[in-house]
Parts: sequence; C-alpha cells; structure tokens
Amino acid sequence: MILLQTNDVMRRFGADVLFHNINLQIQDHGRTALVGRNGAGKTTLLKMIAGITQPDEGTISKVKDLTIGYLAQDQGLDSQNNIWAELDLVFAPLHEMEKTIHQLEEELASLDPDGDQYQQVLNKYDRLQGEYKKRGGFEYESRMRGILHGFGFGEKYYDTPVDALSGGQKTKLALAKILLQEPNLLILDEPTNHLDMNVLAWLEDYLKSYRGALLVVSHDRYFLDHVVKDVYDLDNRTLTHYTGNYTQFVTHKQERLKAEWKHYDQQQKKIAKLEDFVNRNIVRASTTKRAQARRKQLAKMDRLERPETDDRSIHFRFHSDQDSGTEVLDVENAKVGYDDQVLAGPLSFTVRKPQRIGIIGPNGIGKSTLLKSLLHQIPLISGTAKFGANLEIGYYDQEQQQLHPKKTVLDEVWDDHPEIPEKDIRSLLGSFLFVGDDVYKPVHDLSGGEKARLELTKLSFKPINFLILDEPTNHLDIDSREVLENAINEFTGTVLFVSHDRYFINQVATDVLDMHKDGITHYEGNYDDFLAEQAKQQSAASPADTATSQKSTVYTGKQSYQQSKEQQKARRKLQRQVDKLEATMGELEEQQTQLQEKMSQPEIATDIGKLTDLQKELDTAKEKADEVELAWTAAAEKLEEFDQQG
Repeated sequence: MILLQTNDVMRRFGADVLFHNINLQIQDHGRTALVGRNGAGKTTLLKMIAGITQPDEGTISKVKDLTIGYLAQDQGLDSQNNIWAELDLVFAPLHEMEKTIHQLEEELASLDPDGDQYQQVLNKYDRLQGEYKKRGGFEYESRMRGILHGFGFGEKYYDTPVDALSGGQKTKLALAKILLQEPNLLILDEPTNHLDMNVLAWLEDYLKSYRGALLVVSHDRYFLDHVVKDVYDLDNRTLTHYTGNYTQFVTHKQERLKAEWKHYDQQQKKIAKLEDFVNRNIVRASTTKRAQARRKQLAKMDRLERPETDDRSIHFRFHSDQDSGTEVLDVENAKVGYDDQVLAGPLSFTVRKPQRIGIIGPNGIGKSTLLKSLLHQIPLISGTAKFGANLEIGYYDQEQQQLHPKKTVLDEVWDDHPEIPEKDIRSLLGSFLFVGDDVYKPVHDLSGGEKARLELTKLSFKPINFLILDEPTNHLDIDSREVLENAINEFTGTVLFVSHDRYFINQVATDVLDMHKDGITHYEGNYDDFLAEQAKQQSAASPADTATSQKSTVYTGKQSYQQSKEQQKARRKLQRQVDKLEATMGELEEQQTQLQEKMSQPEIATDIGKLTDLQKELDTAKEKADEVELAWTAAAEKLEEFDQQG
C-alpha cells in the first residue's frame, strides 16, 4: 500500500528551479533513502513531504490519518524536563487512561456488586483495560529503558536535565523520542550524526524491525547499505528511483548512465549520417526526393537529450618530496586527557610504512585528544610517542581550527605559498570547487563542507608522507568522500586516522585500532574484518564452546553403517536444495538486470505506463530474490552445521 506520493512537485528559488518533476512513492513498511549532492535540495524536499512547507507546483497526497515524524538535521530537544520526564510525554494519552482506570476502580469499590450500575461500570472498565493493553500500557516503561540504553543513556542519566546535555546528546534524545512515538512514516535527516559505532549498530537493528515506513537522508553509506531497500536519487534537478541498497544503487546508476550514453551516441551518429546525406543530395535532381524523405525523417525523430548528471566533484591527490623510513611512529604506555584527568590509557601501538590505520572507539574516549597529543598540541599525561625519520606530516583537524576565520579562501592558501602565481592557486582551488567569486568568501562564512574542502586543498598543496586525519569525512557529501578514499588509496605514504565512517574505514584501512578506556587493541584488516574477528573471539569465549557441545559421536557395527548411510542421504538432499536455490538466485538476478536495462531504454524511460509496469515486475522479482536468499542462507547454514558435526 502506498502511504504517500508526490506528483510532479517543483521548488523554485527566485527564477532558478531547484528541482522539478519530483515523483516519489513511500510504501507501507518501506525503507527508502533520498540521496544527492549537497545543495541538491534533499532537506527542502523532506520538509515538503513532512508538511512543513508546500511545493511551488505539484501535489503531495497521503493516506487518511497518516502520522508523520520528522527529525531535522542536528535537531535537539529544548526542555526544562529531565530525560525520563521528557520521553514520558510521548505516553500522555496512556497516563490519561491510567487515571480513568483508577477512577473506575474506586467507583467499583463503592458499588453493590449485584447492581446494574456495577455491571455497566465493570464493562467500561474491562473495555478500557483492553484498550490500555493494546496501546502498550504495560510495556511503555520497558520500551523507554530499551531505547535510552540503545542511545547510551543508562539509568544514571534519567534525572539529568535536558538543558544540561551537549548538542549531540540532545540530538540523540530527540531521535529517541520520535522513535517512541512510532509514527506511520518516520522521516530522518542525517540521523547518524553524533552517533558512535555501537549506537549506530543498535539503531540499524532497531530500524530494520520498525513497524512503520522510513524515509532517510544520510551520508553514512554503511548505514544505508544495512537499512534501506530502495533509493531515490536527486540528481540534475529531478528524481530517479532505484531498487536495492546504496551499493546496489551506485552500480545501477552507472549502468543506466552507460546505457543512456550508448543510445544517445547511436542516435547522434544516425542524425549526423542523415544530415550529411541531406546536405549532399538536396540540390541534386536525381536524389532530391530521397534527401527530402530523410529530412522528414529527421523532423519526426524524437531526439534524446544529452545524458546529464551533477558530476561536479573535487579531484586531487596527496604527494611527497621524499620517502619516510619504515618506522613511522612508536607509542608506548601513553595516557591521554586534560589537566591530569585521564581519558584513556595506557596505549601502546606502532605505525609502519605504508599502513593506513583507522582508530575507532566510543565518543568521548579521547581519540581526537590522542592525535593532538601525538602532534604536541596537548601534552601526554604519561608515556612516550616517538616519530621516525624523514617525516613530512600533514594533519586534518575535524574542528577546522587551523583555518583563519577572517581570511578569504584565496588568501588562506596563497599566504602559505606566496611564491606561487595567483592563477595556479586559483586553478587548485577550482579543483576543489571554489570557482569565480567563491575564492573571495571569508572563511567564517563558509559551510562545514566548504571548510572541509578548503582544509583538503591546503593538505594537497604541501608535501606529505605521513597523513594524520581526524574525522575527515565529516561535512563531506558522498561524492567527495569517494574522491578522498581514492586519494588515500593512491597515496604512497602512511596514514593514521580517526573515523566513525564505517564505509570509509572499509575502503581505506589496512589495520584497525580499537581504543577503549584501559588500552588499545590492534586488528588486521578493515572494519568488517574487525567485526568478524570480534565475533570469532566472542564465539570462542562462549560457554557453549565445550567438548560436550561439539557432538562427535562414534558408532560401531550395523548401527554405524545404517546411520552413516542415512546421514549421507540427508546431506545429499540438503546439498541439492542449496544448489537449486543458488541457481534460482542467479536467474532472479539476471531477470532484474534485464528489467533494469529495459527501464533505461529511452522509449520506455519516457513512457510512465510502461515504466510503472516494469517497476512492479522489478519489485516482485526483488521480493522473490529476497525470499530465495533467506531460504538459501538457512539451507547453507544447515549444511555447514551438518559438515561440522561430521
């Protein structure tokens, strides 16, 4: 069932069109992402869908009694209540019912049990009790505790005034409150800001089982991959729908653009050929009729528009003047913090060329403090940090305090390199999307994303063989994050970085350091490798991992032969089931690919009726593929258990 849809929605800013022809559908229980470059209009569109603003043209239709919850980017609560009392406001209707139930209980106690009025009041009491139970009256406190725990608010926080919380904590609390409200449609604009990895993992699991529909804007690609099932791409001022998670969307978009360019190029060649024939033959008596026929053919041709996308993206690389030594950094028994207050330690680890090491850990544990201590901006409380030889260090500060707020963009870079001609400085700034009068903007007027690009501009200008990065993907849109990933992967030096961006860590890290209050633990590989190793360690530590649970049984004589024969038969049956499901998965994937190719054909892409029919077929094929994949996973796990048991 469709909960909400937009019909040819448009938004103008003066004479400029921000977006137009916006057609979007939110299905019941849907998990939908809205993606696009910074400035494309994602937040503007979300506000229209939430009913906060109205479109300049087009309509937005909703099912009757649809409840919508909207969490704006970095929206925090402003309240005089403590945390528990603020969240408890969600259940005000239940508290009113509780009062009425208690009043009826008192009334029943004063009435004659054999009287007619007693029975009437009792019936009302029973109905109200049933409604109270149906609305979760006996479980709302446990729901509050569960969500507060998920967001890192233990019982010690319950009495904390909301106004005493940090901005990030207020945003988390606002998200907790809206989740408790359970609207039919939950609209979230960058909900993963300020969340550490443990909370992100909890939120992903929570949203997967959320009973309503979800529409989300996020730069967190790992989050999108694990939560959403379809993607709307706001690109080139209009919207295109794709089925699948974020990674699948990227693949499908590339395939669509490739197909569009192919059809466009084919038509351009045909047009050129026809025009050449007309130009050469229109004045010749013997061929003029054929030339006129081709001219009519050209006039009737439905010409394809040149495929376009918002493909403006930063492009840069890091470079060095010399190689560092193999031993880049040795940290021994370091304790980090402020004013003798230890945040974490003792920390011991090494960095070797050309490792790319990601530091992870809970918010507030001291990851940024560690980087600043290594760079001597903050003294270590104890321990040592020794750098290797021939190092050219480049540091990216997530707080952007290395930038001078009163300088212009041009002067911020040029003052560091006065010997370089202005045109070369401006050319470099242009590669980071600072063009025209943008270079004269004062730093204090720049957005967070613009400041991030300016800091990267400065880093790309200086020779570096050891990069130290503190949350480098904050404020960057997805395209810029991918460019940064490529630049790091092509960099021949060494990288040490702090990040909560799990997708980024997966793309660039060779090693992970998990930082906690009492130390730091090294893991080889990227973030997924870290998770796999943690799961392996937890499994090894489980009480179930005992000799009795391993179930190796020895059989003798006739019983052994018969049981072995039955086991082999059962295994062969299970293997056939797995093979059959694998084949079906391949067929369904091929079917989806063919449907997507059809949908990208120009004659179909402009036919809404055909496109809608094909989208229904694609959605059906995707649902079937998901069912088959679940069945295959279950069968494959059984087969693996079978083999382990011997």
